[in-house]
Amino acid sequence: MKTDGFMKKRFPAALAAILLTASTAVAQEQNGELKLTLKEAQEYAIQNNRQVLSAKLDLLASKAAVWETISAALPQINISGSVMDNLKLATTLLPGEFFGQPGIKVPVTFGSQFNSSVSAEASLLLFNAQLFIGIETTKLAQKLNSQNLEKTELDTKESVASAYYLILVSEESLKLLDANLVNLNETLRATRAMLAAGMAEATDVDQMLSNVSMLENSKSSLQRTIEVNYNLLRFILGTGAETKIILSETLDNFTATVNVESLLAQQFNLVSNVNYQLVEGQEMMSKLALKNEKASVLPTLAGFYSYGTNGMGDKLSELRWFQNSMLGVQVSVPIFASGQRYSGIRKAQLNFQKASTARDMVREQLLIQEKQLRYNLVNADQQYKTQKQNVEVSQRVYRSTENKFRQGMASSLDLTQANTLFLQAQNNYISALMNLLQSKLALDKLLNNI
Repeated sequence: MKTDGFMKKRFPAALAAILLTASTAVAQEQNGELKLTLKEAQEYAIQNNRQVLSAKLDLLASKAAVWETISAALPQINISGSVMDNLKLATTLLPGEFFGQPGIKVPVTFGSQFNSSVSAEASLLLFNAQLFIGIETTKLAQKLNSQNLEKTELDTKESVASAYYLILVSEESLKLLDANLVNLNETLRATRAMLAAGMAEATDVDQMLSNVSMLENSKSSLQRTIEVNYNLLRFILGTGAETKIILSETLDNFTATVNVESLLAQQFNLVSNVNYQLVEGQEMMSKLALKNEKASVLPTLAGFYSYGTNGMGDKLSELRWFQNSMLGVQVSVPIFASGQRYSGIRKAQLNFQKASTARDMVREQLLIQEKQLRYNLVNADQQYKTQKQNVEVSQRVYRSTENKFRQGMASSLDLTQANTLFLQAQNNYISALMNLLQSKLALDKLLNNI
């Protein structure tokens, strides 16, 4: 009985803590602006992301389920009482010989006008194998919900980081486009001046106008993409749709911390991986289910004690009271179930084998994934360094071609081709940078670094 009271106090308090945390986060959003580092954004999401909040509630519910199951093994006490007014007492016929009137039936009324009773009964399960296994199962379910919460938080942190990187990379691409637009517009003005001086043709101006128009269209498209990415981050954070988000870290902050050698040197601990822990827990749940089915053939033993008092009389104020009490033990032994229990045991055995196979499969997948992620990081780092060099080379080529164009030594087509190659090199560099950050993030997640 005390444990029930304890849970009634503890469960609402824990739920209130979650709701209070969420309300605090909403209060922060009322200012209409959030300036976040990556770490701050991840912590904010842990407090406000809907999936994380749902996982926290699942954990609280599993804790309540543990106490609910335990309470079934604790003493149970019930009190009952009743008051009855027999408006018309039952009548029966008795042989007249009892009353000196042989040969006839005499009507006789039994009972009293008022009956009252009060009783209390206490019971305790002395042995029930399935109940004890059930307690172990609910405790394991609580542990699995805790691990699921950990996995949800890990996934959420990864999603926040991915969206954070994507916004920064997109904004870097926008800066590069703006710089190219400034340069192309300057070249366009120079080409028009050359046309006026008779040093260029009208087609050269048309070509420059086409290049500028294409870049402006790309800029508009990228701006829309950036807003979509911000909306994605808002959704992951669990913030309002109108909240302005400011990212206080730059790409340089992250690229400066990429230490490929150090990350590759870190060992992978399979046992500490939350995905492996979850599949191990599912295997243990299947094992407990098998034990539960086998326990169904065992007897159940329960003890009970009851005490009561009955009052009888024709007036409520003149009832005569009589006490009664009883102490006993009840045994229930399963004998025959037409093969139902055997079928349940067989099914549980197959499910346990299936869960063991799933655990082995996840183990192999994680070990293969580790090798693949390490390869991806090495390859991404090489590509990033290569593309960074390509940008420097293509930029020098473009500037050289631009100077030749202004001196009349190169055509507008040559300049357009050089500009296209320069833009392509910049795009490749941005893609390689994003791939490097994502590859590092994936390996960090596997190694529990986020």
